[in-house]
Formats: sequence, C-alpha cells, structure tokens
Amino acid sequence: SVGLTGTKYGCGGGGCGACTVMVSRYDPIQETVLHWSVTACLQPICSLHGAAVVTVEGIGSTKTKLHPVQERIAKAHGSQCGFCTPGMVMSMYTLLRNNPQPTTEDIRETLGGNLCRCTGYRPIIDGFKTFCNTLISCQNGDRNGKCCMENKLFSMDNVLPLDPTQDLIFPPELLIMGKKKAERLCFQGEKVRWISPADLKDLIKLKAEYSNAPLLVGNTTIGPKMNLKGTVHPLVLYGGSIPELRTIKWRNNGVTVGAGCSLSVLKDVLLQGIEELGPEKSRVYQALVQTLQCLASKQIRNMASLLIPSILFLTTNSLLQYKYNMNFSFHSEKLIANPCALQWEFVSAFRQAQRREFSFSIVNSGMRVTFRHDSNVVENLDIFYGGVGPTLVKARHTCKELMGRKWDEKLLVVGTQLLEEEIYVPPTAPGGQEEYRKALVLSFFFKFYMQVTLDALKPFKNEVPQANHSFQVVSLPMKLQLVPETQSSNDPVGRPNVHQAALQQATGEAVYYDDIPSVKGELFVSMVTSTRAHAKIISIDASMALAMSGVVTFISAKDVPGQNRRLWFNNPEELFAEEEVICVGQIIGAIVAETREQAKRAAEQVDITYEDIQPVFFTIEEAIEHQSFFDPKRKLERGNLEEGFEKADHILEGELYMGGQEHFYMETQGLIAIPKGEAGELELYVASQHAAYTQEVVGITLGIDSNKITCHVKRLGGGFGGKVMKIASLSAIAATAAYKTGRAVRCVLEREDDMLITSGRSPFLGKYKVGYLNDGTILAADITYYSNGGCTLDESSFIMEKALLHMDNGYKIPNLRGHGLVCKTYLPSYTAFRGFGGPQGLTIIESVLHEVAARCGLPVRDINMYKDEKCYTHHKQLFSPHDMVRCWNECLEKSDYTHRCLSIKQFNAHNHWKKRGISIVPLKFGIGFSKGFYNQGAALVNIYKDGSVLISHGGTEMGQGINTKAIQIASRILKVPMSSIHIKETCTGNVPNAAPSAASFGTDAVGMAVKDGCEKLMRRLEPLIKKHPQFTWQQLISLSATGFFMGPHTSVDWEKSDGNAYYYFTFGACCSEVEIDCLTGDHKNIRTDIVMDVGRSINPALDVGQVEGGFVQGIGLYTIEELQFSPEGVLLTRGPSRYKIPALCDIPPQLNVHLLRNADNPHAIYSSKGIGEPPVFFGCTLFFAIKEAIAAARRERGLSESFPFSSPATAEKIRMACEDCFTRMNPPDRKVKTKPWAINV
Repeated sequence: SVGLTGTKYGCGGGGCGACTVMVSRYDPIQETVLHWSVTACLQPICSLHGAAVVTVEGIGSTKTKLHPVQERIAKAHGSQCGFCTPGMVMSMYTLLRNNPQPTTEDIRETLGGNLCRCTGYRPIIDGFKTFCNTLISCQNGDRNGKCCMENKLFSMDNVLPLDPTQDLIFPPELLIMGKKKAERLCFQGEKVRWISPADLKDLIKLKAEYSNAPLLVGNTTIGPKMNLKGTVHPLVLYGGSIPELRTIKWRNNGVTVGAGCSLSVLKDVLLQGIEELGPEKSRVYQALVQTLQCLASKQIRNMASLLIPSILFLTTNSLLQYKYNMNFSFHSEKLIANPCALQWEFVSAFRQAQRREFSFSIVNSGMRVTFRHDSNVVENLDIFYGGVGPTLVKARHTCKELMGRKWDEKLLVVGTQLLEEEIYVPPTAPGGQEEYRKALVLSFFFKFYMQVTLDALKPFKNEVPQANHSFQVVSLPMKLQLVPETQSSNDPVGRPNVHQAALQQATGEAVYYDDIPSVKGELFVSMVTSTRAHAKIISIDASMALAMSGVVTFISAKDVPGQNRRLWFNNPEELFAEEEVICVGQIIGAIVAETREQAKRAAEQVDITYEDIQPVFFTIEEAIEHQSFFDPKRKLERGNLEEGFEKADHILEGELYMGGQEHFYMETQGLIAIPKGEAGELELYVASQHAAYTQEVVGITLGIDSNKITCHVKRLGGGFGGKVMKIASLSAIAATAAYKTGRAVRCVLEREDDMLITSGRSPFLGKYKVGYLNDGTILAADITYYSNGGCTLDESSFIMEKALLHMDNGYKIPNLRGHGLVCKTYLPSYTAFRGFGGPQGLTIIESVLHEVAARCGLPVRDINMYKDEKCYTHHKQLFSPHDMVRCWNECLEKSDYTHRCLSIKQFNAHNHWKKRGISIVPLKFGIGFSKGFYNQGAALVNIYKDGSVLISHGGTEMGQGINTKAIQIASRILKVPMSSIHIKETCTGNVPNAAPSAASFGTDAVGMAVKDGCEKLMRRLEPLIKKHPQFTWQQLISLSATGFFMGPHTSVDWEKSDGNAYYYFTFGACCSEVEIDCLTGDHKNIRTDIVMDVGRSINPALDVGQVEGGFVQGIGLYTIEELQFSPEGVLLTRGPSRYKIPALCDIPPQLNVHLLRNADNPHAIYSSKGIGEPPVFFGCTLFFAIKEAIAAARRERGLSESFPFSSPATAEKIRMACEDCFTRMNPPDRKVKTKPWAINV
C-alpha cells in the first residue's frame, strides 16, 4: 500500500531469501538496539509492533545516494536478472550493521539463505568481500598484493566507503516505547485475532483460557502453513515480546536459554561458551553449533525460536534438558545446555540432507558416550535419531545392551546389529528412501565410533568460492587491457561494462510485472487445477466459491470468446480442460476475485467431480510398454552400423537415465491484462520470453486481431526457457477474465502452483550399444533417446531434435545412429529449459565414452575427438574443431589434470571412507535455431532532438545482458556514450513478430538488427556530418530507422540425416574434482576449471557470468535437483522446502573460468559467440567425477566397477552405490513390496 516494491516475493515460505529485510528492535534485557535479517513473507505485521523495518529502498537509491552494498554488488557484476538482488543487499546490509568488518565466513553464513538462479554466486561474493578487513590473497596478483581481477572484470576504485555513522538511526519514539513496560495488545483481522500478552503471567492466563490457540514467536512453522496451505487459526498468541522467555543465564554447570530466544541467539551463546571453556570442555556446545550452522538459513535462525520442539536438535536429555508444558508452567520454557566437562565423555551430532545447508534433514542423530574413568568401558550411552519415525527415536535397547562393554570392534559389530534390529524405517514412511535412511542409521553409529576412537570421519566444511579468470587481453607494460590499444577509449565493445540496470536492481527501483501499481478496479485470478491424472470431468460446481466474499466470477472453457482449443504442429492444446483431464495440475477453470487472497481461497472451494479413465501412466518405461509416443519420431545416421559392430573388438550395452529439472526462476510466472475499453484493445504487461507468441495465443483465444493486443515486457526475473510457451496460456486466461469482467486482471502464480502447472526440463532415458577397439577407438554407436514429454507436445519434439543433433558432441564416431522418441504420458507437459535437449543428448554420449574408458583404461575422449581442420558432424554440417581442441588442451593444462589424477589416486589409497574423482569433457554446442525462420532479429532505433537515443528490439532482458550488449553495439556505431542510449522495454507494438529470446541466439539476432539500424542512421547522417563538422551530435536532426537481421538458412532433412542445423558452434572444455563421503553419500565440489570459446567477447563480464551461472544450474541438474512424483502422478517436490537448487554451499571453492584467447567467429556480431546455454552441460563433469569416486570405493571393496547410476547424483544414490556391510544388512528377501513414495518418470 505504500508502494515499496523492492522487496520481492519469491516463495512465501522463507525458502529463497528474495524478501529479506532488516528488522530492528530495542532489547530491554541487553539495553541496546538489535538488528536482524528476516524473510518478510513469514513476518506477521502484528509482530512488528515496536520494531523498525528497513527495506532495500530505505538504504539508498539512484535518485539520492547509493549505499556501498548496493554499489559494490552492481560493480562486481553480481546482479543479472536482479530479482534476488534486493534480498542479497539486505542480508549484507544487516551483517554490516552488526559487524562493519566481517570475515568471509561471516559473509558465507549471511548469504546462505539467499538463493540466486542466475549468477552462480561468485560475483556476489567478490563484491561483498571488499568489505572484509583482509581480502583473500590472489595468486595471480602483483607484488603489491593487488588482485589481478582489479584490472579485468571490475574495479573497486572510487567506490563509496562504508561509513557506519551514516546509517539510519533507530526511531527515537520506538526507543522510548521499548523502554516502557509492555501492555497487552490485540489485533482483529478478517479471519484471525492476534493477542500479544503483556508478560509471562498474562501469557499463562491466556493459554489457560485459549488452550487450542497456537503460541507463535518466529512464525517459521505456522507461517508457511498459513501462506501456502491456507491454514487458518482463529486466535494466535504471540510470545515474542515477553522478556522472561528471552533471558539467558550462565551458571557453573552450563547456560539456561529462554525458549523465546532465536536460534541465532542460541548459537551466539554457545560460541561464547566454546570460547570461554575451550575445546575439551565444550564438546556439547560444539556439536550443537555444528548442527545449528546447517539448520535453515540465517534469516530463519534469526526468527525461529526454541519454543517449537520440532526444530530442536536431536541429542540427548543429558545434554539438552528441554521442558515443554503449554498448559502448566511457562517458567519451565527453557533450554538448559550443560557443557561436556567430563574427561571421559564424548558427544557428536550428525545430519544428512539433500543440500548441506538450508535443507531439512533426511536423517539426523545425536550420540553421547561416557566411559568409566581411565578405561574404555562404556558407562553410559545415548543414541537418538530423527527422520526414522514420526518423532524423535531413542535406541534404548541398543544403548542398554552396549553399556558395560569395552569400546572396541566387537562393540561396533554388536551395536550395528542391534541398531539394525531396533530402528525400523517402514516402507510407507513419508519421504520414502527407507533403505537409505536405514543405511544412514548404521553409518552414523560407525562414524561416531570412529570419531571417538580416532577423531576421524569429520563432515565436509563449507567454503567461500574463489575464482581465477582469464580472457582476451592485450599485454602492455605495467597493465592489462581488454581491447586492442588502437580501439578508441569511447568504444565500449569488448569491455566489461556493468549490466545497464544493475544499480536499479540493487536499489529495488527495477520494475518487474508484479511491481506495477494496481489499476483502478483491478481483479486477481487464481487457477483451478485438476487433482486427477486421467479422468472424465463429470461436473464443475463453483457455487461455494462464488458465494465467498470478494469473488467476482468463475471462468472456464464456456467463457472463452474465441477458441479454447488450438493446434500446435497438428497436436491439440486446450486452454481450459473441457471434457477430460490428462494430468494433475491441468487448468480446468479460474476464480476471479477482488484480491489475490480471496481468489486463492475461493479456488480451493471449486468442486469438481471426476470419473477415472484408464490407462494412466507416468514413466518412460510405461510409455514404451504402451507404445505411447508423439509424432514425429526422429532418426539421424551416418556410416554403416552393422559393419562397425562387426569390426569392433568389444561390444558394450547400457543405459543412462537423466531426471528432469524445475526452472525455479526467482520471479514466478504472471501478467497484468488491462482492457482499454475501445475497439477491443488489450494491454498485457507480461513475463514472457516470446511476446509475439503470447500476443498470438491471446488473439486466438479472444477471437480478436493481433493489432489490438499489445504485449509489454520490461524485464524478467529469470526465464531459462520456462517463460516461452506456458505464459501464453496464462495470459490467455487472464485476458479471458478481463474480457468477461471488463476490468484489469492480475495473475501471479504461487511458487507451488508454478512448479505444478508449468513443469520443466524433460527426463531422458538413453539406451546404447557401442563397439570399440582395444586401442579405445569407437567404431560404432547406436543410441535410442526417450524423453518424457508429458501430456501434450509443447516443445518436446524440438527438444528431442536438439538432443539428437548433439549426440556426437566432439567425437568422430564413423558409424553413429540415433533414434529419438518423445513419450506421451499423463504428466504436465515438459517444456523448454536452458540448453533445450542439448545437455541430455551430450550427457548420454559422454556416458558412453565414460564407460568405454572405464573398461579399457585409456584416454578415450582424446582418442576419439574431432581433430581434422575440416570435419563433418553426423548430420553432415561442416565445421572446424580447431578451437574445441584448443579449449581441451588449455583445460588440461590450466586444471593440472594429469598431476591431479595422480594426487587423487594417492588420496584414495589412503582414505577408505572418503574418495575423490575427477572428470574432464569437451563441448561442441550448436547455436541458433535448427528451424531457420526463428534465426531473425528486428530493432527500432530513434534519435531525438536532444541527441538521446531510444532502442526497441524484439529480445527479452532476463538477466543475460542483452540490453547492455545492444547499447554497447549502438554506442560503437553512433559514436555516442552509453549513457545517452536507453532501452525501455520489449513491446509488440514497436517490434512485431519477433522470435523468442532463446537458443543462445538473442544477442546474435538483436545485436545484428541494432547494428543494421544504427548503420542506416549513420549512412543518412554522414553527408550532414561532413558538411557541418562543427555541429555537435545534439545539433543533428532527429531520425528513426528499423534494423533487421536474418541469419543463414538452417534446417535438417531428417530422412537423409543431412543439413546445416546451426548457425555455428560454441566450444569449450571443463574439468571438475569432487570428494564423496562413502558413509553418507554427501559430496563436496572441490574445484572446477572451465575454458570457453566465446569468440571475441562483446562484454567479458557478462559472458563469464553466463558461463558461471549456467554451470551452477548444471550443478543442480546433475547432483541435487530431484523432481519426485507420487505413484498417482502428483508432483511432490513443490517449493524450496522440498526442491533444492544450488545454494552458496554447493559452489566449488575453486571455480576458474577462462575465455579462449584469439578466437574468432565470422558468423556473428563482432566475432562474438552465443554463450547462455552451453555451460549447463558442464555440470556433468561433477556427475562423472562422482561416478569415478564411487568406482574407486567399489574397486577397493572388490565390487564391480560397472554399476547403474542415474542423474542427478543425489546423496542417496551415492551412498547406496558405495555398497558395504551397512547397505547389505537389509537384504532383498527381507524387503516388503509396497507402493513407492516416489517414481522415476
């Protein structure tokens, strides 16, 4: 209501950090003002009585003065799409308010709860670590200790200094209020009554009167349920302002922490205790801190209190005395932590999660043992587990049996057997993974035994990522420069200019579609989706919903004025399901209401009656069984397969499954549809990568001409291919609602609905047969690719085509055949995702090479690589692999691959329970669309009387920097500074019929169109400039010109396996090293080196950002991002609490990116190359390195080095592949056959 839109809404559950703000309060106990970073989405407004809230707008702006945090994240290129940037800024700002000279570890902890899907985190860290008192030393810097990067990607010269005296003061009126005795406060809302008791006595009285009312402090448990599940509590009691619940008392035997204290306060208290007591006497505190550091995020720990037992640590009653009696006495609401002062007492805490930090535990444990004085006889033993039952489980029988025994190997064997018998994980346990959980139970006990005995098997430590970059530079005495000395200093092309909107993104001024102020009379639409996978719709009853307050109407297929059904390449697509639903999450109708909350609540009340239809299936294997495939079925072939297999010394057959991936753009899909009331005109402010397609679909749906529909796209908060197709349907629904009501309609998908409705990257199954010689030469490969396309075609046929076109990668396999089949299943239709089908096609051929190399022990990749000056792909496209081979050789050198292989071999020989692996792959990635008509771009360039330039083009700015590069190009040609050039938005009214911003082709197409338009203007201006050389730019006449670019024709004849599918190829190579924990399945990404051929970079900072961001997205694809569907076809992993994208803790501590020097590309703008999609594939180096590490473990255990292993390489898969005595204690004959929790689709 106050118009502060800088704070972004990303998930509604405190799981992404986009909405981070700073909350300050006066603490009467400490008599000081405390500052906390919190997630605004979980912060009830009533809890802020007496608090000061600072948002990103409050600390600085481009209109007044920037805050140093805002300036430095922008200058360091730490903002791409910008949607996460305000949250990053506020987390760092809060840290600096509390500690003006932080360490890099402080920064790492602070940003652990802020997710970014674009940058890969490194540039954010680079910008923020300039606040540290001592910078990380650079190995490539000069003798004065100056970092080499200061001459390259960014400079911190002349940045604003951090001056704490200029920070906002805490409002004096709140300070006075905080010192007064609190009074009971009561707030009454539409559905909820909120009471803040005056003191503990008042709270006890209220609790006795309202025994069912929940007691809330941090809102981290109740809040997500209210926001995301619609849970309503008529009365809420707030205990966060009661001083008695926030007291901390130190005693000789420990410390008592009030149950109203936050987890951050508890951590600080424990760290204080560790410092005072020393390492020997503070083992309990150390175990708790170790657990706390991985528990949730900094923001959540700042909010979450000890009042909620479910978030407490799983250790023992002798360590943590927690008394909880809501109906009796609140004096017992406290946590008593006693340090381990006994010499013969040991304690440890363990946890394993999908992601090392900011993730719920799969299994966690606390263990304590006390020995008789000066002996190894167990006097007392406590073992607790979480995640193996509905509540905390103590292994009472095991502990009882082991007491009195000697702490030796016999105890270990007996204890393991006892635990295996006592701790039972039922197959029906929520979350599944029962075999893995059982293995963790035993592995944790073994780890505890080893830690007590040898102080060994410690968990991985999270580190701050460091980087070394190199790219096209000209070496001159005493300096490095990015461009030739002959290039004008006013020519920005080739220089690392900051993203043109970075400062606005860092201050919260950058406008996204949901930041646009509400239009008078604006309504909100919420989707009604199917709960069945395949069923006939018997009836739709919206009467209950329509009777609810604020509900205006319900729309469905019968309300569509134009066509509800349209054809997409001869396949029908329905806007609203009419007679039959074909997946869970299919849109059946929509509720239109006055507010988003009313629309959301009413949508849940629409009653739909179904009649199930058979068949219904979801997996690739089931689709193969039912022969359920979309047309067309594709094939590419070269050589003679039969002849190749006959000549081969060895034949190998296998398969690789690759799971799908959710886009998880930080800004969910949505739009605003505004009817203009004249001639049927409609304005759409939409988050689309393909505005022209959105315009077309809306026109078809409403039955009106495209010339009356105008789509505006200012910027996207991330896209990655997910905002090409599905947003068009959402736009058509919002437009239908606007048409019916005559009022503006806003649609903003909740994160869970976005994931359910829009789907993501297609799962793939590759089945292969390969023939090779003893010397490692591959003679023949026959691969069949299956993708899960879901219930409608969407872009799945194009995705499959791209997979087939990349099946050779960089390898000259003389006899090669690929079949591609898109499976039709009853899941939401899969769609485009960064890389399209490229990563899947490339990974499966790399798996073939990996398996052959594992069997013959030779450098198979190098042996089979394209190396001739002129080569032909398997679809007969001519190319030169020269720069690919250069990337490969340079990557081998810069990564020190050969030496590190020896080091890894030595490490593995000396470590039984931890293993390392390393992998290196080349890359040949086609740029542009294989459908030639998409390879075009258009632009409109206007020069105004004052000399300023306005550019409109058909591309979409979504963080990749297309606008920045377009401005650099225009600046070069027009010879005006970049500050005189502006790009307002993408608009179908300015540039019609534009191609989508996809396929890494945006800058190529738009850049050439802008160049064309600017050159037209300069040709018209040149005679005037020659005639009047004394005229300034502003004195020249105003002009306007359109620019157009049409790339060369690309197409493939699929019958002949022939055609130039791509404009050109981007090359690269990547090497990664990992370390795995064989007992838990945890892994650590140690180092990654990337060499990338980007031609002559227009902006090396943006290109390095794209390489790093794409690679980190690949980390998720290949290691931690796992989509889980129930056997009924329901997506289970919705939202950041269940679906984990890479966080800061997942980034390799060493991430080095090198842009290939002296590389040219005559096919594209200024010899540059498209770079957005290719780096995603490099995440597979982690997958294959993990597989190498597992193979080392299996080899040592005498097991086969050939084992099934699918992507992503989750902790569960890693652990279960490292077979040992613990995984084998649950033999197959004892397993109960039940319905699985989740299925591989």
